[in-house]
Amino acid sequence: MTVRPRRRLPSVALCLVVLLAGVFPAGCTATKAVAASRITLGYSAWPGWFPWAIAKQQGLFTRNGLDVELKYYDNYTDSLNALATGVIDANSQTLNDTLTSIAGGAKQSIVLVNDNSTGNDKIIARDGITSIADLSGKRVGVEQGTVDHYLLLLALAQAGLDQSNVRIEAMPTDQAAAAFAGGQLDAVALFAPFTTKALQRPGSRAIATSAEFPGAIPDHLVVKPSLIQAHPEEVQALVNTWFETVSWIKNHREAAYQIMAKQGGVSVTEYKTYDAGTTIFTRQQNLDAFTPGTDASHLNFQAGQIADFMVSTGLVQNRPSLDGLFDDRFVQAVPG
Repeated sequence: MTVRPRRRLPSVALCLVVLLAGVFPAGCTATKAVAASRITLGYSAWPGWFPWAIAKQQGLFTRNGLDVELKYYDNYTDSLNALATGVIDANSQTLNDTLTSIAGGAKQSIVLVNDNSTGNDKIIARDGITSIADLSGKRVGVEQGTVDHYLLLLALAQAGLDQSNVRIEAMPTDQAAAAFAGGQLDAVALFAPFTTKALQRPGSRAIATSAEFPGAIPDHLVVKPSLIQAHPEEVQALVNTWFETVSWIKNHREAAYQIMAKQGGVSVTEYKTYDAGTTIFTRQQNLDAFTPGTDASHLNFQAGQIADFMVSTGLVQNRPSLDGLFDDRFVQAVPG
């Protein structure tokens, strides 16, 4: 989302080698080897994306015939830039950040809804600040142009304020969490697991969360359209792997917590507190979200709302086109 002076990485062309396509018999959960090429899949620190670490560790990518280089980004914005410039083939990112990239000229397609943020994005304030209205004139740390910048603007607008009413301190999310915990900021907008660090400050509290803005922050698997065009079988296998991973988590809950907590750099006990704040979508919820509709549960509606808001607040100069953004064919084809 720009108001940001986001630096563009140099464009890097990825060379995909020969695809060996195959069809697995109907009714089987795993997919026959579909390719000899490697897919680079990016993800970063968010509870709804840590299942990818489980997929790698448990061999579920391989089971579905995929050669996946799973690339973890400490800085979420770096993952956005990597997909926008073609450094990686696919990435885990939010709807509004995807729209920002599209507004900047990138070509991207959403093929899966991982989850909705239902409380794990928070605006956390120091002792003595009890509402968004109290932020007027205060120092607020946020990574500009990311989803929590968007959440902050939504909350300010709801309180009758705008960005000019607060003192924005722009910094990466991990640094913002540390600065707030160290007493250098009055408030911070950030997402789990960085919320845990921020809340270590005595007297701090969340004064607004994504739970108050239902559907505003959906998270997705986003791919380059060229990957879909050249290797649709691989994209299908990625989507299949996601749902197999979600099933594995349900059947191995404690082991899954261990893996995801380690990736998030928090204790298992702390990680369990994130459960209610991230709602992982089922296949049916995916199908419902991809279906065009007129409320926040439908991606087309939410994307339109976000696009309008981004333009009106100056986060982007050009309204992003939604043409070809949502591609539900892969969710449709997931084995039942």
